[in-house]
Amino acid sequence: MSSADSPQSPRDCGLKVFWDDQLISYDFGPSHPLNPVRVELTMALAREYGLLDAPNVRVEGFATADDDLLGLVHEDAYIAAVRHAGETGLPELKHGLGTPDNPVFLGMHEASALVTGASVAGARAVWAGETEHAANVSGGLHHALRGAASGFCVYNDVAIAIAWLLDNGAERVAYVDVDVHHGDGVQAAFYDDPRVLTISLHESPRTLFPGTGFPTEIGGRGAHGSAVNVALPPGTSDGPWLRAFDAVVPPLLREFRPQVLVTQHGCDSHALDPLAHLSLSVDGQRTAYAALHRLAHEVSGGRWLATGGGGYELVQVVPRAWTHLLAEAAGRPIDPATATPEAWRDFVRERTDEIAPRRMTDGASPVEVHTWAEGYDPANPIDQAVLATRRAVFPEHGLDPMMDI
Repeated sequence: MSSADSPQSPRDCGLKVFWDDQLISYDFGPSHPLNPVRVELTMALAREYGLLDAPNVRVEGFATADDDLLGLVHEDAYIAAVRHAGETGLPELKHGLGTPDNPVFLGMHEASALVTGASVAGARAVWAGETEHAANVSGGLHHALRGAASGFCVYNDVAIAIAWLLDNGAERVAYVDVDVHHGDGVQAAFYDDPRVLTISLHESPRTLFPGTGFPTEIGGRGAHGSAVNVALPPGTSDGPWLRAFDAVVPPLLREFRPQVLVTQHGCDSHALDPLAHLSLSVDGQRTAYAALHRLAHEVSGGRWLATGGGGYELVQVVPRAWTHLLAEAAGRPIDPATATPEAWRDFVRERTDEIAPRRMTDGASPVEVHTWAEGYDPANPIDQAVLATRRAVFPEHGLDPMMDI
């Protein structure tokens, strides 16, 4: 048994956080699960801890994505439909706009293009060597498809950021998605492109939207092995989830050797999330962020773009999880036992009329993990899921799916 909190994460890394207060205008309305107060509370908590004022951290503005950038992934007709819906308030149902998941709101195009602009700015800064790491906690809208909105996502900012990297000389980009939902839109955008490795760890598509992400989805012709899906059973908790991560993500990233690592950090895998059925804690999520940080330095020269994603427990989970993400990316991790600042708890009460969590832990730190190298249990449903993925994709990378058993 080993603690997933070790070895230590890199310290005092250069981090650019791309933020504009207008990012909270990506707002489907007060009754919608994707309430922008979650990113507002995240940024407020990060500020209270002094993370955004650290000497190695810069908060920067950015340009809104124009139609040429959006067109790297989305159809012209879809971009026009989003703009029209956002101007008129009228649905464009054939493009997925005006559904319960994706209701139309005024300014939809501008708000969605702003989120995309932040992620592309992060990709540009990392690729140009202006910073080691970049973050856009408002991003990670991984369900948006080429011609349709889906799953609360209008423009697929992460796919567009990856496409920008490819257009600007990147030859290998890896995308790791730890959201509870399958990263279907990003997978679809690059399913036939061997230059992009997409890895998604998610709840089984048999029990959760979007119904895709089976281990047999391995990439199109000429790109077999470029799509990797770990479909985990409902109820999966910290230790087993991290065991699955350890069994799949590091060996594939080490073999692929990406020039840039792009990650999506939906924290709806938490036990309290109202829309899904995994059982992670903030401590388990924090441990995954640290592992990805170390891997970015190991496999991609430190070039790392981190985005937000899902997460619908707006007060108890999202702000703490993504503040841990920003702290980790800055190389200034926060001790889980640290108390949340009183000023932030007062702000939470003012904004939401809820009682904020008092510490940065759920009481599960450190997380103990039985690694894959310790053996495989064929009766364990987690191990069955992991082995299905390894058997499907490891041979495509010249790896033995049974190694370390």
